This record gives sequence, C-alpha cells and structure tokens, in this order.
Amino acid sequence: MATTTEDDLEGPPGDKKMPLLDHLIELRQRLIWSALAFFVAFIVCYVFHKQIFTILVAPMNTLPNPEGRRMIFTAPTEAFFTYVKVAMWGALCVSFPIVAGQLWKFVAPGLYQNEKNAFLPFLIATPFMFALGAAFLYFLILPYGLQFFASFEIPRDAGAGAVPIQFEAKMNEYLSFVMALILAFGISFELPVLLVLLCRVGLVHSSQLAEKRRYAIVALVTFAAIVTPPDVFSQLALAIPLYALYELSIVIARMIEKDRRETEDEDEEPAASTQAGAAAGAGTATAAPARTAATTPQIVDENDFNLAR
Repeated sequence: MATTTEDDLEGPPGDKKMPLLDHLIELRQRLIWSALAFFVAFIVCYVFHKQIFTILVAPMNTLPNPEGRRMIFTAPTEAFFTYVKVAMWGALCVSFPIVAGQLWKFVAPGLYQNEKNAFLPFLIATPFMFALGAAFLYFLILPYGLQFFASFEIPRDAGAGAVPIQFEAKMNEYLSFVMALILAFGISFELPVLLVLLCRVGLVHSSQLAEKRRYAIVALVTFAAIVTPPDVFSQLALAIPLYALYELSIVIARMIEKDRRETEDEDEEPAASTQAGAAAGAGTATAAPARTAATTPQIVDENDFNLAR
C-alpha cells in the first residue's frame, strides 16, 4: 500500500485554522472578485456584441443561397435584449477561468498537498474540455444540423400550387438555440474529467464503469434528450460523442489504476526488504550472546576443585 508522508499531509507554510467568520469573509472576497470579473467581461463583450453575434450566426452561411438569407426580430426590444444576452453569454465564457481560479484559491488552503496535486490537473483540463465540446458543436454538428433543418424549405419554383416556405430565423430564438447547444456540449464534454477524477480518488473503479455500461447508455441518451432541443438529430449528435467519451474514461481509469498498482508494488518492495533486514539483525543479535556464552571459559571455584579431587 502507498504510504502518505508528512510532506503530503502538510499544507502550505503559514497555514492555520480559521474561524467561521474568517471563512465567510474570505468567501465574500472571492465572490466579489468573481462578480467584478464577470461585470468587466460583460462590458467588454457588449462593446463587441456585433462581432460576437456575427461569429454565432456564421454557420448560417453554410445554408443554400446564403446571399438571400436574413434574420428578423418581431418585437421592438428583441434585438436589444438579444445583444444583452450575447454579451452575458460571452462574459460567462471569458470570466470562467477567473471565477474558477477564485474558487480554487478559496478551496486550496483546506486541502493537503497530495490532494492539491490530484485536483489541479483536472481544474486545468476543465476549460479545455469545455472549449473542445463547444468547438465540436460549432464546426461539425451545427452546420450539418442547420442544413438538415433548412432542407424542409419549399422554393418558389417548386411548381404550380406549391406554397413557398423559407427559413427566416428570429434573432432571439436562433441565439437561444445556439447558446443552449454550446453550453450543453461544453458541459457534457466534462464527463471524462468527472469520471477520471472519481477514479483518481478511489470512489469509482474502471471495472464498475465497464459493468454499468448499459445503464450509462440509457442515462446519456436521457441527458442528451433533456439538454438539447426536441429533435432527434441534436439528441444523437450529443449522445454519440458522450458515449465515446465514456469509453475513453474507462481506458484512462484503467491506466491510472495500473500506475497506482505499480507505485504500490514499488513502495512494498523497500518495506519488505527493510523488515527482512531488521529480522536478520535481530537474529544475529540473539545468536551472538549464545556464542559468547559457549566460548567463554567457566571459572571453577577452588573449594569445589578440592572436593572433587
């Protein structure tokens, strides 16, 4: 078994127990810094709201006849509140690393050094996996999804008696659709981070994940149906990558468990050799007095010698 050293149990130099009031003050400070970071990011994102909006509607250019496409709004305030929503969404993405850093600074002083070493890589991987999920949706899923939905259009030259149908998205509905999908895919791609972290701390084993595979498939499909719009394409587009990430988590968990077993074996070998050396030393120390007693000449009393004679 791996042994925990005193260095692992020691916190940072100068750490000391804090009363509840000091913890609440520290939490308030972290929340203030997080809110301030979000507010500054919101102001910056609202200044560039048109550029962010252009990036989010760029997949519309993959539809047939992009020159004839347009977006509409039907309420006087719809465009303004849509830009506010875009700015808030952008601020959430931009300020997330700062908010996560403030959360880490609040939690880290209460962790041992080995716990910090275990959690820090997963904290770094969290924004990376979120960005990977958002990019997977934006560059691969969303263009083909929009083309699929636009395939139900009826052109003007469809024939006599046909009523033309053209896809003209509303600003609010389209942005809500895209931002919801980006958040859903980004959060869903955190699945390997969560499962591997649970395996790292020993709460879940790779064999358990493999045995519960069928239940995981049902749970992943249900989760995809809840967080995505009510269409089969969006649900399958999220459920299939999630299952692939689940299998990847099993592989990574097996690698972690293999490394853990090798580390434990390496720690047991020096301990066993130390115990064998101690036992050998104890046997030598016990045998030495016996040899000394056997080789030491006995001193015979003179009176006994005369009586014997």
